[in-house]
Amino acid sequence: MGHHRAVSDAPRDPVHGSYHAFYGVVRTFCGVPLVSSRADVAAADAVVIGAPFDEGVSYRPGTRFGPQAVRTAEDINVTGDRPSMHAGIDPLKELNIVDWGDIDVIASDLPRSHVLLTEAAGAALATNTVPVVIGGDHSLSHAMLAAMHGQFGADGYSVIHFDTHADTGIPEDGEPPHGTPFRAAIERGHLKGSNIFQIGLRGTWPGPELFQWMREQGMQWATMDEVIDRGITDVVREAIDFARQAAPKTYLTVDIDVLDPAYAPGTGTPEPGGLTTRELLRAVRTVTSELDVAAFDLVEVSPPYDHAAITAMAGHRTLLEGLNGMALRRAGRAAQHERP
Repeated sequence: MGHHRAVSDAPRDPVHGSYHAFYGVVRTFCGVPLVSSRADVAAADAVVIGAPFDEGVSYRPGTRFGPQAVRTAEDINVTGDRPSMHAGIDPLKELNIVDWGDIDVIASDLPRSHVLLTEAAGAALATNTVPVVIGGDHSLSHAMLAAMHGQFGADGYSVIHFDTHADTGIPEDGEPPHGTPFRAAIERGHLKGSNIFQIGLRGTWPGPELFQWMREQGMQWATMDEVIDRGITDVVREAIDFARQAAPKTYLTVDIDVLDPAYAPGTGTPEPGGLTTRELLRAVRTVTSELDVAAFDLVEVSPPYDHAAITAMAGHRTLLEGLNGMALRRAGRAAQHERP
């Protein structure tokens, strides 16, 4: 198997592109060009970055294999282009999308790995290139929120967060696990609590005390029961209106466990009763087509627990629908379904 380093600029870049090639071919997301310099990133509209770590998980590990699995979860008939019958656009033709490989992961030093991701995402944001990050566990939002804060300030961006869990837990012993990034960012002054909208919360965590803390910060959310009662379209419309009023830029983060385990078994902390895949795909495309999404990530795909790669495929398509939405926004038009 081959070994490919993507970045060669000095000083040393946080991304090295060291995921393996299969059958002599380097597998990038949707076959987009693999780049090796910050200049290539600066020239792109969006850059795919892998964050293959799972030291932040609280239950089942395996998300370190997520970036490779999501990148390679292709359709059988791969032709190099991706026209969408639902959006009526091909993001690979409308946008300049590149793949920068994976960040360096520092074994047993999750905070350092986060710093490297912050540097990589920050390098993209500084040139108005959208970092599209494939996790890895959701602790990577510690890094992404730091990068967003560094570029736009705490009040310069909103967050739309699809997840089963609110991820507002209290960090212990200074560690930055996957259940804590949004609380940590608010307490550090990296994010205004009143600028985040969460969709899909369900189950038994967080409990009443954490929800009260979230209310005190001004956080907004829609539980799965509310999504069921109102419909996903109405909830997403509220989230978009909220984000548009909160700040000019948006960070979109999608935890694959927002899906029901029937559609996404390959994740570390599954919770019954979630969204369907089709609901998530349309929701993500709608968000990215209507808002100025500055950063976008997909997290918590854990291939060891997947079946027939359906979770990896859901993650791959979630990213692709997000790019479809960005392409529609760039083209200045609405989605056009194929009709008789």
